[in-house]
Amino acid sequence: MLYEIWLRVAHQFGTQAALVDAPSGRHWTFNELAALGEAEGSGADPTVFPEARGPEFIVSVIRAWREGRILCPLEPGQEAPAVAPGLPDGICHLKFTSATTGVPRLVAFRPGQLAADAANIVRTMGLRPDWPNLGAISLAHSYGFSNLVLPLLLHGIPLILVGAPLPEALRAAAAGYEGLTLPAVPALWRTWHAAGAIPSNVRLAISAGAPLPLPLEQEVFATSRLKIHNFYGSSETGGIAYDSSAEPREDAAEVGAPMQGVEVEIAEDGCVEVRGAAVAETYWPAESGSLKPGVFRTSDLGEIREGRVYLRGRAGDMMNLAGRKVSPESIERVLMTHPRVSECLVFGVPSPEPGRGEVVAACVAPRGEVSQEELRQFLLTRLPAWQIPRQWWFVEALAASARGKLPRAEWRRRFLEFSRASSRPG
Repeated sequence: MLYEIWLRVAHQFGTQAALVDAPSGRHWTFNELAALGEAEGSGADPTVFPEARGPEFIVSVIRAWREGRILCPLEPGQEAPAVAPGLPDGICHLKFTSATTGVPRLVAFRPGQLAADAANIVRTMGLRPDWPNLGAISLAHSYGFSNLVLPLLLHGIPLILVGAPLPEALRAAAAGYEGLTLPAVPALWRTWHAAGAIPSNVRLAISAGAPLPLPLEQEVFATSRLKIHNFYGSSETGGIAYDSSAEPREDAAEVGAPMQGVEVEIAEDGCVEVRGAAVAETYWPAESGSLKPGVFRTSDLGEIREGRVYLRGRAGDMMNLAGRKVSPESIERVLMTHPRVSECLVFGVPSPEPGRGEVVAACVAPRGEVSQEELRQFLLTRLPAWQIPRQWWFVEALAASARGKLPRAEWRRRFLEFSRASSRPG
């Protein structure tokens, strides 16, 4: 199915530009890509494990589709999983989950599910062949595969590969085009904005992979009048919701309206439930009741107001503070509005006072000079006193993962180690 769609796309767009590898200067038309896809495959193994390294990745996808092999994209250096016999019939694609809730596992897709995700994204976001995608994110990750690879191969949206997402590389790759679409993660948008490197010919800006901080969205808009559109999705479903508004959001918890072709509801436990043709078939190798064909129940707590989806934290991240529960994200969103906070993470840690359970700790990467007391007083005017962090840790930066996420559990572990080391005598 996918290969047949690709052949129709290649025939339709023919000699038009399809793929550009900016670091090397190489480029291919749709006809030339189709010819490469017809070349001999790479073996008889039923599963292909292409690494996300440049244009060769795209060719590997085409060949896997032609040969009817299962595709399992890998990040550079990532170990290929053992895919034993027993997958459901018709599975064509395996994705790694982002592992925000535990050990990474595989998500299995049929061709129609991948095609539905691509169609939802193209229709909802308004991707256009005359605004090529600027590829600065990983092609192997669910976000990059759905927003860059599938629109190219199934809808004829040209792709320009940036290589390393450095400010100078972004500028060079963007030069000479009238209009571009740029999907990225918040950490990249922050870096490019600070360097003044966001290309002026970007017509459609998208952010996903992690919550887009409201101050960053507002600063970019004030500087360049470029609206960054927040995009909410998951490995299991592809796109879920998208903020199509022309101006910055007013509430950082808002992630937009449901994508076209996607139904979003709030389950009895308060978690976001997604229905649609793009929802994956199953987890592999172990199934889960949260994922069934056509239905996925996330661990994101949410609500829907006036057709817009609002996220209220993750069920597993909720902090229990003397019998009262609060999500760390709700505190982070307020803390991020302070002009001298560049990044932050909030989590619960054991209270030093016996019997008091958890207290709130904040890990902050400041922008300039700022004190713990200044931040505490700032929060006291905006949050109840019981939600104010009692422990603080100032760091130079909060490094995001390759998928653009800030690993809360990892930074909590580092904070506890730092606290123990600081309390040792001598």
